[in-house]
Amino acid sequence: MKRFQDQVVVITGAGSGIGEATVQRLAEEGATVVLVGRTKEKLEKVAREVAEKTLNDHLYVYVADVTAEEEVELLALYLKENFDGVNVLINNAGTSSGGSILELEEKDWEHVQKTNVTSVFLMAKHIGPVLARTEGENKAIVNVASLSGHKAGAKIPHYSTAKAAVIHLTKALAGELASNQVRVNSISPGFVETPMTDKSLKNPAFQQAIERHTLLQRVGRADEVAKAIAFLASSDASYVTGTDLLIDGGWLTV
Repeated sequence: MKRFQDQVVVITGAGSGIGEATVQRLAEEGATVVLVGRTKEKLEKVAREVAEKTLNDHLYVYVADVTAEEEVELLALYLKENFDGVNVLINNAGTSSGGSILELEEKDWEHVQKTNVTSVFLMAKHIGPVLARTEGENKAIVNVASLSGHKAGAKIPHYSTAKAAVIHLTKALAGELASNQVRVNSISPGFVETPMTDKSLKNPAFQQAIERHTLLQRVGRADEVAKAIAFLASSDASYVTGTDLLIDGGWLTV
């Protein structure tokens, strides 16, 4: 039996990067996956390609801005009307941009907070109750935080602050949802090859600095993060909640 057979999984930010890799990983393991994001074309492309690779056609595209409460409410309604329940929620939607604190515009600060933190709050508020009412032993939320939530990155104060908030929000949610047997954990990827990091990683000096300061001496891959998400989302982690899992190749150890 595959780990996610007959389970419904909702993944935000599913159109690229870690989200896309997680869709493929969980589809391979038998999940019915609801891909959530703002760009229909990207979601449909991922769903089509993953279905071809995994021979799993239980992939559903739902277009929504998860920073807008009314759209998240409609997503919750869609899930309740079309599925018997939701077993797993992966809050992966996120964004970043550069800028020092003294030069950062308020609108840029707010945009990063809304995308990285408010989206997790809204999804937990409206989709959390759906998980709580779902029958079954495996019910889990996995929030995608970041290494930057542990160690502030250079000139990304808004992003570092947001991801630190995600880690602490995860612990708060774990406490609130434990009585419903919903586990809540987060993962903190280090430097990983994704569309969001593509521009920075094309800088040879930046890539060499990562290799120099990472025990494994390389940049991570999205599929490696997806494997960790799959573990925390599965019954293999049935006694794990309120925890943040660093996936940084040993960056913080050096």
